[in-house]
Amino acid sequence: MKGTHWRDRKPWWGRDWLVDMYETKGQSAGEIAAANGVTENNILYWLAKHGITRRCMAEIRAAKHWGSTGAENPMYGKRGILNPNWRGGLTPLRQAIYAKAEMRQAMSAVYKRDRCCRLCGATKLLEIHHIDPFSQSPLLVMDIGNMIVLCKACHRKMRGKEARWKRRLFKLVAQKGG
Repeated sequence: MKGTHWRDRKPWWGRDWLVDMYETKGQSAGEIAAANGVTENNILYWLAKHGITRRCMAEIRAAKHWGSTGAENPMYGKRGILNPNWRGGLTPLRQAIYAKAEMRQAMSAVYKRDRCCRLCGATKLLEIHHIDPFSQSPLLVMDIGNMIVLCKACHRKMRGKEARWKRRLFKLVAQKGG
């Protein structure tokens, strides 16, 4: 019939409902979307369609309490192993191993073997990457089969995704006879 829609009416299609949820109750577009099983872009579309002014970044940050200090910050006091991003840190043992001549020789051998970034081929800003990190495999720290040369950009790209890259990096090392 003329003037009707073939789909069931959704609550976020209505201006009054959106104003109530977004402005009165202070929910974000993402929260509204998650509660209703749609994408955030869907809610943002309807906010724009109804001319509902979106919050500025200062209002969003104020509502989320970003930058809380002291005990109000959920990460307050979570240092070292208590921090969810902990990866082993600079321990006296690690520092002593890295200062040894054997470690410098192993790193030199890896630089000679690879000569460039093994992922992109860059020859500047090269760094050694341990495929199995010291925090997980301290016995492999001086094993040249566990080390590979990467440029700074590729090394940064890998941060936090080491497990995903592990198999590929070991294959690259094996190709050169590491």
